[in-house]
Amino acid sequence: MIGEQAAIYYFYMFKATDDISHNTNHSMKTSLLLLIFFSSFISLAQNPFSPDQLDEIAAMEMKANLGRFSLPIGNLITDYDIRYHRCAWEVDPAQRFIQGEVTTWFVPISAGFDTLRFNLSASLTVDAVMYHSVSIAFIHANEMLTIPLPSAIGLSVLDSISVFYQGVPPSTGFGSFNTEEHNGIPVMWTLSEPYGASDWWPCKNGLTDKADSMDIFITHPSGNRAASNGILVSEIAIGDEMTAHWKHRYPIATYLVCLAVTNYATYSDWVPYETSLVEVLNYVYPEDSASAAIQTPGVIPVMQLFDTLFGLYPFANEKYGHCQFNWGGGMEHQTFTFMGSFGHELVAHELAHMWFGDMVTCGSWEDIWLNEGFATYLSGLTYEHMFNGVWWKPFLRNRMDKVTAWPDGSVWCNDTTSVGRIFDSRLSYAKGAMILHQLRWVIGDDAFFTAVNNYLYDPDLIYGFAYTSDLKAHLEATAGQDLTWYFDDWYTGQGYPSYQINWSQSGDSVMLLIGQTQSNPSVPFFELPLPIQFKNQTQDTIIRLDHHFSGEVFNLSIPFQVDSVKLDPELWLITTNNQISSIPENSIDKEILVAPNPVRDRLQITFFKSFETMIIQVVDESGKMVQESDASNMRSVTLNFEGRSSGFYFIRFLSGDGTYLRKIVVL
Repeated sequence: MIGEQAAIYYFYMFKATDDISHNTNHSMKTSLLLLIFFSSFISLAQNPFSPDQLDEIAAMEMKANLGRFSLPIGNLITDYDIRYHRCAWEVDPAQRFIQGEVTTWFVPISAGFDTLRFNLSASLTVDAVMYHSVSIAFIHANEMLTIPLPSAIGLSVLDSISVFYQGVPPSTGFGSFNTEEHNGIPVMWTLSEPYGASDWWPCKNGLTDKADSMDIFITHPSGNRAASNGILVSEIAIGDEMTAHWKHRYPIATYLVCLAVTNYATYSDWVPYETSLVEVLNYVYPEDSASAAIQTPGVIPVMQLFDTLFGLYPFANEKYGHCQFNWGGGMEHQTFTFMGSFGHELVAHELAHMWFGDMVTCGSWEDIWLNEGFATYLSGLTYEHMFNGVWWKPFLRNRMDKVTAWPDGSVWCNDTTSVGRIFDSRLSYAKGAMILHQLRWVIGDDAFFTAVNNYLYDPDLIYGFAYTSDLKAHLEATAGQDLTWYFDDWYTGQGYPSYQINWSQSGDSVMLLIGQTQSNPSVPFFELPLPIQFKNQTQDTIIRLDHHFSGEVFNLSIPFQVDSVKLDPELWLITTNNQISSIPENSIDKEILVAPNPVRDRLQITFFKSFETMIIQVVDESGKMVQESDASNMRSVTLNFEGRSSGFYFIRFLSGDGTYLRKIVVL
């Protein structure tokens, strides 16, 4: 414990004296952070990485609404814009019941607006709808509350309405409104992602609108505390009840609105910045408070790292917080993550959502990877920059292995009616994270991090919604290249490549023949730059090769004797089942004679044995195949080079015994 406190203290001191301004020079800022991460933070956790943690995170987020399906098209509400909610809820954690008054301020964005609609479960009873202090008629059917207005409201005219309701929210097996116990004490909480908000309050249950701000009043039995979004303004006791007032002044998506009530113990951690502190408010079960108080300070350096890479915590004027609930995973409710435990990766993953998911929210559940892929990758970045980096490669290896465990599946979520598909840990989480990592290799660190920051702080996206096309546009603008090919292969495309590399060396010249197979026919070829390492016991080098087609030949100058070749030693690529083999020097001469070399017009190829299968290909210096012949069961073949441009060519022999290469010169 002494070592842990010292590590946190020195990290505080480092950040307090760090006068580096926020800019796109991430590598400089990160390298300075590494000095303190490497020297002190390693003591905070000896083994923070668990290969099973991602499955647990995804499973818990999925279980919240396993019985849920997408909203019917007719239930998607897009004709008005919500400006403000005032929510007054009465709950008792010992009872599965809610009573509420929700007042919504809105402006029409469609002409002739004369009907207001909210998504609301049929399990709840609407007692009254008040408009301009008058009770008006309504229709509550098919999970929709429809309110005909006395007269049409003009475009952009601010107006309000209040809905009074009560009832028992529906149960979906796990539920978006839960009551359970901890240590024999009642506890209730909400978890609405993706479609559960309308189970317990009248709202626009979609990804088309964010309320600009909210005030939330939660009345509950005394002896408990209520958690919600934003800042706690007051807790007022009246008789045997308590009313907590939470104020939130940032735009918020419907599914991120939350409440929880039980006998919470509370304490705060503080994240220091150059001129301010950000509070991390912790609401935890009393029986777990001692252990939680040891674990939750681990969020401090994580928040500072994310600040360095992606800008200040997006809700710094209010708070961040952890609120304990009974799931094993977490839910990134805006400013107050609900946590089932406090392991490093879960804490980092949910905090990352404040940037990716809360500040900028996926505009469609088809694009859920913009939330979950980024959160998964950011948790990985903590392993890259913290703990001396020792868990970075295990994190990458585990996520790569997870992606390639099956031959199909795209990051694009093609079935938003299935909560299991939305929260697929292999595709939305692991593959989403790894296509970001691989893209970082393709376009480079500076372009990648600059583009991601431009995406986050785009005035049209910040505190709003975004689509994959928005991220792609920023990546292309920064990288200066069209990345349609990449998103076709890796976002909508399925599967991954496997490589077959044959190599030989003669003097300083190393020849490589690189083939590729694909695990799924949706992508005919994955065009990726390949990092290939050449080494011996004392020397090594990594060369980046732009691989354009299967069977491409590369001729490289390596100024030392190579004894091994390795593909992707730093784990940038989504690939598996790769095969690398060397072609022994002069092996061709034992069975095949190629003469004359150099050649002017005709090249004679003589086989010293008959090959049952033998294909001969002529490849030019660019790697393009210019001629092919079938020499199966033949003892000699003549190739005509008359009219060919002078220069280097490669003769590639493909047989049942293997693949051979011979370099020739055409005069």
